[in-house]
Amino acid sequence: MKPHTKTYMRAFGYDIPEDFLSEISGERAVDIHHITARGKGSSKELDRIENLMALTRKEHEDYGDIRAFKSYLYRIHQRQLELNGIDYDSNWINKQIQKYEIYEND
Repeated sequence: MKPHTKTYMRAFGYDIPEDFLSEISGERAVDIHHITARGKGSSKELDRIENLMALTRKEHEDYGDIRAFKSYLYRIHQRQLELNGIDYDSNWINKQIQKYEIYEND
């Protein structure tokens, strides 16, 4: 299991390898998605709970790396972190939302 998947599962209290649910639809998720992609060879700074989101395969394909959806995904993820009582860096997520809001109408 990839380290970022373990990070996500620990934060949300899932037992490894317990099934987890999509943060968008509530259906069985198959991917832990980096909302902002790490890219090959990049630092693991983006392997943080603020940037990791459970998605179905279809959601990953539909929203995954499309810049216009990043602020939307961060908003949903922030709500899920709060609803689940997970400690996170709200300043970091809010900066990401502001960074990507300009692309929402692309």
